[in-house]
Amino acid sequence: VKDDRPADILFQCSDNAWPAYNKWPSNYSVYTHPKGNQGPWADVSFDRPYAKYAQIYENPQSVGSGEWLCFEFPFAYWLEKNGYDVTYCSNSDMVTPDHGLKCKSFLSVGHDEYWDIKQYESVVKMRDAGVNLLFFSGNSVCWVTPLLDSTDGRPKRIMFRGGPYGGKYKYAEAREKDNGPFPFRGPDEGYLMGSRNVDPVNGGGDWVCELPDHWIFENTGMKKGDSIPGLIGWEYHGDPPADIPGLEVVAKGTALQGGVNPQQWTATIYPGPKNNFVFNASTIFWCQDLASPPGHMLPWSHWSRPHGPDERVQQITHNIIRRAISS
Repeated sequence: VKDDRPADILFQCSDNAWPAYNKWPSNYSVYTHPKGNQGPWADVSFDRPYAKYAQIYENPQSVGSGEWLCFEFPFAYWLEKNGYDVTYCSNSDMVTPDHGLKCKSFLSVGHDEYWDIKQYESVVKMRDAGVNLLFFSGNSVCWVTPLLDSTDGRPKRIMFRGGPYGGKYKYAEAREKDNGPFPFRGPDEGYLMGSRNVDPVNGGGDWVCELPDHWIFENTGMKKGDSIPGLIGWEYHGDPPADIPGLEVVAKGTALQGGVNPQQWTATIYPGPKNNFVFNASTIFWCQDLASPPGHMLPWSHWSRPHGPDERVQQITHNIIRRAISS
């Protein structure tokens, strides 16, 4: 079922990541190839049950859903509960040019790691056309992921890790050195999202307010240095490009990998070319503090865990989405 009508919000499911981590039938994912876990060697199919480890977290109630129930559904549940006009798409839908131009805002949610380069180009086109881009996600736009035909000719049914995004950024260069050669190199994702993938990329921490007078914090009562415990994790973004005009760091802090190894993360916002904007929350866990649908279990991963619904996260999200759909 496809719902491609015009809407205030286009919610993109991060479903390219689901087969990447899926080990079905036994131990076959892009992370389990004998040559190594970060190279271009494994082709994986969407035509498999989402079984062992497809959801990252060992939550038996989510098996079969990829990462949807753990890391995306709480956001969809919250949006629909609050009456927002939302429609949905897959990563592969965004390969089609102009797919998102009928909507006022585009949401990347959860663990949005794997993007086909055509998908990237489509979202850049959306931003440049005036669509608001909202990255309520972490580790996003990390790997170029070509989508290939199945053996019987069906389009976009096989994926592999084609190479890092990042252009000449040090993170991409290190990935190439350590795990290449790769057939593809994507552009610097920081110039789309406002913040980049960094190394170490996993760990956790508190989400700390940096610009309390910014409109995203209206009616939250937050002051500079106030924190939302456990909201950063298990992956995030950092090192925003300094030359993006008007970019602001609205929250920042330290994540600890393995509880000990520090890394700096940043949440950002910058203006688009047509009175629109791009927001980057810099965490996979954002939706965990929005809602806890019936049966939902809070995840934990890489020494990090969210703490559940928080009124401040809900208000920040209202502020961002209301502005996005009114512009």
